[in-house]
Amino acid sequence: MSTVEPSARPDLDPVQVRVLGALVEKELTTPQQYPLTLNALTLACNQTSNRDPVVAYDEATVELAVRTLKQQGLTRFVHPTHGRSVLRYEQRLREVLGLDDRQLAVLAVLLLRGPQTVGELRSRTERMAEFDDLGEVVHELELLADQAGGLVAPVPRRAGQKEGRYAHLLGSADGEVDAGPAPGAPLTGETDGGPVDPPAGGTPPSVGAELDGLRREVAELRRRLDEVRSELGMDDRDG
Repeated sequence: MSTVEPSARPDLDPVQVRVLGALVEKELTTPQQYPLTLNALTLACNQTSNRDPVVAYDEATVELAVRTLKQQGLTRFVHPTHGRSVLRYEQRLREVLGLDDRQLAVLAVLLLRGPQTVGELRSRTERMAEFDDLGEVVHELELLADQAGGLVAPVPRRAGQKEGRYAHLLGSADGEVDAGPAPGAPLTGETDGGPVDPPAGGTPPSVGAELDGLRREVAELRRRLDEVRSELGMDDRDG
């Protein structure tokens, strides 16, 4: 079976992003109906609630996405057994990326709804995981930022926005505009550094630039998380 290295961050297209998000959500909210049939998965992708943007995929589109995800080791086919007569599908982010239920819940909301504030993430994960306060959400964002080369990152604030938002880095969603930095890219207007020189030691410039960009993203995320902790009156011992 094809697998993804635990340290590698997937780069998914919009349909794959929606399929994975829907599979994670349904596993955590309706485990009795999981894994999902192709029909159920298509309906989950096309829900008009808790989705942004709303899409209208047909079964062929969803089936192609879930099959290409299987080739990357991110989904599994569950063949009929114990009275079930239809092929079903499940996600493998838990095993491949080493995520727990809380991290999966946060990532699912970002996959299904695009960039979110910490408060939005807490309220919109209620059916999937329990967070006692915003600080616990911040803690999971911090862990996701360190996982597999960075699975989430802060998004530059737009004019009129008071709170910072966070986006997943697994790919883009249909209709998503300015949803977050491309993998390896610095946050525009959010860093003090100038152009980055290619690293010494023979590392290809493109690889070195990507690593430097990821380091800046993580540093910026930590700075923002520290600001949130400060606003919440938290210290390092609370995390």
